[in-house]
Amino acid sequence: MGKIKLEKKFHSKNLGGQIEEHESSTVQPKLYSKPPKKKKSEDKDESIDDGLSKKILSEARLQQRELAENEAPLATHNLMKKKKGKDPVDDSDDDSENESENENEVYEPVVVDEGEDKLFNKFLNPSSQPTRTLADIIMEKIKEKETEIGTNVGTEGVQGFDARVENLFKSVGEVLNKYRSGKLPKAFKAIPNLGDRWEEALFLTEPETWSAAAVFQGTRIFASNLKSDQAQTFYNLVLLPRIRDDIAEYKRLNFHLYQAIKKSLFKPAAFFKGFLLPLLESGTCSLREAVIIGSVLSKISVPVLHSSAALLRIAEMDYSGANSLFLRVLLEKRYALPYRVIDALVAHFCNFSMDKRELPVLFHQCLLTLAQRYKEDLSPEQKQHLFILMQNQSHPKITPEIRRELANSKCRGDDDMAVEPPSLEPLSVG
Repeated sequence: MGKIKLEKKFHSKNLGGQIEEHESSTVQPKLYSKPPKKKKSEDKDESIDDGLSKKILSEARLQQRELAENEAPLATHNLMKKKKGKDPVDDSDDDSENESENENEVYEPVVVDEGEDKLFNKFLNPSSQPTRTLADIIMEKIKEKETEIGTNVGTEGVQGFDARVENLFKSVGEVLNKYRSGKLPKAFKAIPNLGDRWEEALFLTEPETWSAAAVFQGTRIFASNLKSDQAQTFYNLVLLPRIRDDIAEYKRLNFHLYQAIKKSLFKPAAFFKGFLLPLLESGTCSLREAVIIGSVLSKISVPVLHSSAALLRIAEMDYSGANSLFLRVLLEKRYALPYRVIDALVAHFCNFSMDKRELPVLFHQCLLTLAQRYKEDLSPEQKQHLFILMQNQSHPKITPEIRRELANSKCRGDDDMAVEPPSLEPLSVG
C-alpha cells in the first residue's frame, strides 16, 4: 500500500508541472529502491563516500562559521510566494546555502591610511574614460550584436523576443530586485541555455537593479552554466560594475557581493579576463577596492597557469599601486613559476630604477615577496639590477630585508654562487 501512495504522490507533482523531467530520474530510484539494493550500492560506493564526506564536512564547517556570524533572522519568502502565479518558481535546486546567509551581513570597513592613500592615488590614470552605467554597457553590447546579425541576415532583420517572453523576463527582474533568499524563478535559471540570446534576456531583467543576494545567485548560476567567454562577459558587464559601485558608496563590500567574487573564481580564466585585468587596466582602481578584492583572491586556490598568465599581464601594464597589491597576492601563493614570468617581474621592478617619484609601500612589499619566494630563481645579473634599483628606490624598513634576502641566497643555475650587493650610495640621474 505504501508503494501505491508514493506513486500517487509523485503523479500529482507531474500534473502540477513544477518538476522538470530530469528531476524525476533522481526521485524515482529513492522512491522505488528496495533495502537490499541500497545496501549493495552502499558497499560498492564506500571508496567514493570517503572523498565526498570530506567535501561535505568542509562545506558544513564553512556554513557553520557563516551562520555564527549571521545573528539576524533570515528573511521570509513572502515575495517569492506572491510571484508564483506570474513566473513558476523552481523547487528542484537546494538553496539552503543562500537561506543561511544574512541579507544585512557586510564585512568590516577597510582601514586605509590617509598618507598611503594619497600616495596611491598619484599613480591613478587621470585620463581614463568616464564610467558608463551598466545599462548603457549592456545595451551597447546588444546593439552591436544585433547589427552584426542584421548584416549577416540581410533584409530579414533581427527579431526580438516574443512579447510574452519579454514580459516574463521583466517580471523576473522585478523578483530579483527585491530578492533576499529562497527559490529562484525558473526563467532566470534558463538564461544560460538561450545560446546567443542570453545577453538580451539578461538585459531584460535589468541587472543593475538586482539585490546583492540576487547578484550572488546570478554569479553562482552563470559561473556554473556559461562557457568561459560568456562568463567573462557577465563578470565584466554585471559583476565588476556592481562591486565597484557598492565599495564606492558604502566604503565596504556587502557580504553577498563578497561571496559572488569567490564564486566567480570558479572560472579563473573568465575572472582574470573579465574582472581583474579590466579593473587594473582602467587605471582607476582605488586602494580600498584593491584591498577588498585582493583579500578574496588570497583565499581561493587558482591554477598555476592562469595565475602565471595574470602575473605576466599585470607586470607589463602601466603601473598603479593596485598592480603591486595583486602581484603580491599571487606571489604569496608560492607557485613554481616559469622563468619567463620571473623575468617579466624583475623587468617590471627595474623599470623604476631611474624614477624620481616616491613609490607606495605596496611596491616595496611586493618586491620583498618576490625576493623571499623566488630569490634562488633569479640570475646574478637580475640580482645586480635589483640592487641598483634599491639604491634609488628604498624603504627604511623593507629595503634592508630585501637586500639581505638577495645577498644570502643562491642564484639560478649556480648552487654556490652568491651576489655581493653594491654600495648604498644612490645613483646619479641624468
